Amino acid sequence: MNAKASQDKLWGGRFSEPTDSFVEAFTASVEFDRRLYRHDIQGSCAHARMLARVGVLTEDECGRIVAGLEDILAQVERGEFEWSVSLEDVHMNVEARLIERIGDVGKKLHTGRSRNDQVATDIRLYLREAIDHLLTEIRRLQRGLLDLAEREAETVMPGFTHLQTAQPVTFGHHMMAWFEMLERDYDRLVDCRRRVNVLPLGSAALAGTPYPLDRHYTAELLGFDRVTDNSLDAVSDRDFAIEFCAAGALIMTHLSRFSEELILWASAQFGFVDLPDRFCTGSSIMPQKKNPDVPELVRGKSGRVNGNLIALLTLMKAQPLAYNKDNQEDKEPLFDTIDTLAGSLRAFADMVPHIQVRADVMRAATRRGFATATDLADYLVRKGMPFRDAHEVVGRAVRLGVETGRDLADMSVDELKGFSDIIEADVHDVLTLEGSLAARDLHGGTAPRQVRLRIAAARERLTEA
Repeated sequence: MNAKASQDKLWGGRFSEPTDSFVEAFTASVEFDRRLYRHDIQGSCAHARMLARVGVLTEDECGRIVAGLEDILAQVERGEFEWSVSLEDVHMNVEARLIERIGDVGKKLHTGRSRNDQVATDIRLYLREAIDHLLTEIRRLQRGLLDLAEREAETVMPGFTHLQTAQPVTFGHHMMAWFEMLERDYDRLVDCRRRVNVLPLGSAALAGTPYPLDRHYTAELLGFDRVTDNSLDAVSDRDFAIEFCAAGALIMTHLSRFSEELILWASAQFGFVDLPDRFCTGSSIMPQKKNPDVPELVRGKSGRVNGNLIALLTLMKAQPLAYNKDNQEDKEPLFDTIDTLAGSLRAFADMVPHIQVRADVMRAATRRGFATATDLADYLVRKGMPFRDAHEVVGRAVRLGVETGRDLADMSVDELKGFSDIIEADVHDVLTLEGSLAARDLHGGTAPRQVRLRIAAARERLTEA
């Protein structure tokens, strides 16, 4: 067997030979879970203080342990801590170093806990902090959208269905659609955080512990809302991570849709917007190119976040209670989702306020594709015509427009009366872009006045939050 002499494991008493060197590397997680170091030390300090409170440690022992942990934290943050694969994970690395620094008293820290409830606690602490950061970034992006929407509240653009010209809207109204998507994303993360913020520490390996632990005191020290009720579930639950990744997949789906529109709008074929140069790149062969790399990359990264969600669902689907080594595989998909979300939200929050809108191009595009056809149908309905008949009348008028290369607004009253004698001179009031927007002012919120009212209401919501 390919075995090597290795450091004594903190769990090595039962074993008669050292771990195979390949197995040691294969089963180690320290290369990726060491990012939990701060939260591991935070949880250990709280655990030590709780053990002193209930008399398992003396105050002197607690003080030495906490001081030793704080020294290790400082050492890690200075980049002086040497991580060891032979010690498997972040928890054993920190504990081994603590024992090395303060002696046998360090061996008392693990009283009343297991790595099972320890890692569950660390992940919750880490994810809670990550959610708070992501919530801040969502709000920053939303404020950027509000600023852009307000600046372009009167900028007319074509609204699309099936990527075909449908009805006129304003660019501000369109930006507010993205604001609303992000608002739901924000609410989902807030709700997810509530289920993250539950303390599993004290569940030990799976069946609790005979020591008189004060779990509520530990929860208070660590800022958890409550403690878990079932020790089996507490050490093996990863619902909170899956739920977060599901919320993350929705956020990335929204950003991907936004990206797709920006990519289209920035193309020569649309020419609706100009993205800041600092968020674009050029071509190695074509000198004229300005590639929208940030939106394209965000669109691409949505796939990996969706994949992370599927990976975690698959990881958990067949596990019996309680903890299994499979759960070591929960961290990389979770960490990748957090990192991808943070980077994507930051990129958009930085970029969106600096998007330049080409109002004249958008207005000209809105005049193509018969964007006011529905308004003409509604005009006929208000004159007493059944809607289905109005639909037929306007369809024939559009056909003439297609054949002659003219918009409905370019046709004379007499031409339009040829399709229905109830059409009068006021028809052009609804065929202008402004008339179309005004007709749906209250119910659709597309006109500048309503857009501004909704922006003001959204700003107030953010301020109250």
